[in-house]
Amino acid sequence: MAHVQSLDPSASPLDYYGWELRRLREAHGLKQGQLGEIIFCTGSLIGQIETTKKVPTRDFSERVDAALGTDGLFSRLIGLVLRSQLPSWFQPYAEMEAKAAYLSTYQAQLVHGLLQTEAYARAVLSTGMHDVDSLVTARMERQRILDRERPPLAWAVLDEAVLYRPIGGRQVMRGQLTHLLALANHRWMRVQVLPFNAGEHASLDGSFTAMRFDDHPDIFYTEDLISGHMTANPETLREAARRYAHLQAAALSVEDSAALIARVMEERYGDRPEQGAVA
Repeated sequence: MAHVQSLDPSASPLDYYGWELRRLREAHGLKQGQLGEIIFCTGSLIGQIETTKKVPTRDFSERVDAALGTDGLFSRLIGLVLRSQLPSWFQPYAEMEAKAAYLSTYQAQLVHGLLQTEAYARAVLSTGMHDVDSLVTARMERQRILDRERPPLAWAVLDEAVLYRPIGGRQVMRGQLTHLLALANHRWMRVQVLPFNAGEHASLDGSFTAMRFDDHPDIFYTEDLISGHMTANPETLREAARRYAHLQAAALSVEDSAALIARVMEERYGDRPEQGAVA
């Protein structure tokens, strides 16, 4: 007789998800393979998710809800599950980001996580030692806040260096810059580029993000190599606002920023073979 792994549903959101999936599947009299056939996946995947060896996706959750008639249970759970896959030090920030009414960020090295394509995010996250698939899925889940009926107003100032750093290679960067250009048509999003010729500027110390809320004190957030730091200190927030105003003033306009992104995309990441590629 096969051993069935026992889960503690109170151990984590992922354990609860797996426990509920097994409970409801068995309540419908379905084996793992049978449910897999209904939702177009393998029974092995069902088993891996039920035993927390694999993290579910939103698409998987929606298909399970439809198959088992669970009234959206797994679609509601998946956000919590994916957020729990983020590094523990980052989870408090992600929770506040999801509640923010206004986000303003300056990024000196990378495209901000909310604006990353999946391929770009995978290249960035692959530099660490964690489960890349889970982290990429969680990062894509974070971006759902931009698809709400009323998303947060978001303003990003990107250093020009971000456009030139070839994260993931030419095709990944071309896709990422194309995505940034598409955001120019997003009514709640603004992207500016701080050009190299701005010289010394108000945030040479590095990247930061400020968040405003309808019913919560403002928050200022920075990261170091291994952790993140949030504060609601009024003096810090005033200084951050002052610096951000200077950054916006020194940056190119939204329209000129889009023109620069398009030019870099074509000149640096145009359709030609990757270096070292065989013709």
